[in-house]
Amino acid sequence: MLRIKSPEQLEKVRREIISRIDPGKPGISICAGSACLAAGAGEVMAAFKEELKKQGLEAVLDAKGTGCPGLCEKGPLVVIYPEGFCYLQVKPEDVPEIVSRTVIGKIAIDRLLHSDARTGEKAVFEYEIPFYKKQLRLLLADNSKIDPKNIDDYLAMGGYAALAKVLAGMSPEQVIAEIKQSGLRGRSGSGFPAGKKWDFCRNAHVAADIKYIICNCHEGDPGAFADRRMMEGNPHNILEGLIIGAYAIGAREAYIFVGDEYPQAVENIRIAIKQAQAYGLLGENILGSGFDLTVKVSIDGGGYVLGESTALMASMEGRIGEPRTKYDHATDRGLWAKPTVLNNLQTWANIPLIIKQGADWYNNIGTENSKGTRVFSLSGKINYSGLVEAPMGMTLREIVFDIGGGIPRHQKFKALQVGGPLGGFVPEEMLDLPVDYEALNEAGLAMGPGLIVADEQTCIVDMVKYYLTFLARESCGKCTPCRDGIRHMLKILQKIIEGRGNNDDIALLELLAKVQKKAALCALGQGAAGPLLSSLEHFRDEYAAHIEKGHCPAGVCRGLSLVGAE
Repeated sequence: MLRIKSPEQLEKVRREIISRIDPGKPGISICAGSACLAAGAGEVMAAFKEELKKQGLEAVLDAKGTGCPGLCEKGPLVVIYPEGFCYLQVKPEDVPEIVSRTVIGKIAIDRLLHSDARTGEKAVFEYEIPFYKKQLRLLLADNSKIDPKNIDDYLAMGGYAALAKVLAGMSPEQVIAEIKQSGLRGRSGSGFPAGKKWDFCRNAHVAADIKYIICNCHEGDPGAFADRRMMEGNPHNILEGLIIGAYAIGAREAYIFVGDEYPQAVENIRIAIKQAQAYGLLGENILGSGFDLTVKVSIDGGGYVLGESTALMASMEGRIGEPRTKYDHATDRGLWAKPTVLNNLQTWANIPLIIKQGADWYNNIGTENSKGTRVFSLSGKINYSGLVEAPMGMTLREIVFDIGGGIPRHQKFKALQVGGPLGGFVPEEMLDLPVDYEALNEAGLAMGPGLIVADEQTCIVDMVKYYLTFLARESCGKCTPCRDGIRHMLKILQKIIEGRGNNDDIALLELLAKVQKKAALCALGQGAAGPLLSSLEHFRDEYAAHIEKGHCPAGVCRGLSLVGAE
């Protein structure tokens, strides 16, 4: 592989790659995301290769596995280009018909098309599917067009052009100013301005000749899979953003922190690092600029608490992964006590877009204080689950009903769980809340990676018990409020679910949660009170039904449901 030594040479290589692509050549895109692979996409890809070889079409057809396009529930997904025929839940035995009727004959196969869950209307082409219509796909736009294991695909789509722009003519201060002007906020729950964090680190009060930069792809929330799929589907996008950030703050060493429970994400990012090194986009003297950077993958220890910044860095240092009191900001004393920038994967994914398109362009997307888009994993009692990229300002109602297609089997909506185990519940009357940091914070919610829909057959009390069970297991045990507080709340909930509760239990639960929110050491312990407090605020009647009537309204807590039915 040619080692590229300048931005000019990078553009020459890009033109050569594009020149080899025939825009009129038919293409078959098979989603190779982890969900589709689990549903049999590997077998579908093998069937396409066999069928193309059988019909002598290998030279005139391009069939490849790509990143996740988003509609995970309907996989394996296959899209035929250039027309955009979209087929869902494809099986290996469907492949010969797809090749003969659609690839060659340009005829749609009705049984494989998307059928609207509410109207029954068929969608022939990908852009006609309601799931995609209201999304603003900036970060996910290229997923279904590139092979995540092939850097040339990313280069053909304009990849690393932002890096070339930065190294060819922007100072680190100019890069930071551009990110500041864009209004980009970190895509973790706090939403701290990314440019301001970078500025703090570049001008760290602690004198240091070494600085570090970290991409957090820990994502341990139950029901959350957005960051994982983004790294699986377009790892070079993340890598490019990380390189630009390292240049801006003066770091020479970067880390990608990811869980080993995401093997495909780990594999794809490691391949991307090797390919970028081979092309001269990583390592020494990147693009002839004199800037050096090493990127390493750091596998986490498997604990949910490692999503907390100080626990994450402790784990990377080889110590016990537990939080510590933040006497210093990480931008002054972070990894190995050196100035460190830690940002979420989605933050890094936005950087190349902002540099290429400009801060003003990005600043015009979203709300006054929340710019750009946010990628969520949408799941639960919903017609269409998967990856959703929503512009900031879109309402939760639009995500659930316009993009997600509403509740299946004519059930009624009950709640939207936002922010995972550290988040809260949104009842129907609050669904018009916009995706906006301030709006969600004022409602006591966090901008978490997952949105989980509950219908009328879901017991909120049981759902809170699930989250507290998860958090009790994942607590590091360092501080008493978290270690003992969660377990005590869990015991009280178990009493209520078994029909042994009393009205004093509700007041005690509320008191324990409020104390824990103030007294726990880290965000895990403090946030553990979120689901409980929000459920008591919006669904207190369900607790009362369990205690006073001995009845679970959803019929989930079986020891109670028969009592209430009598």
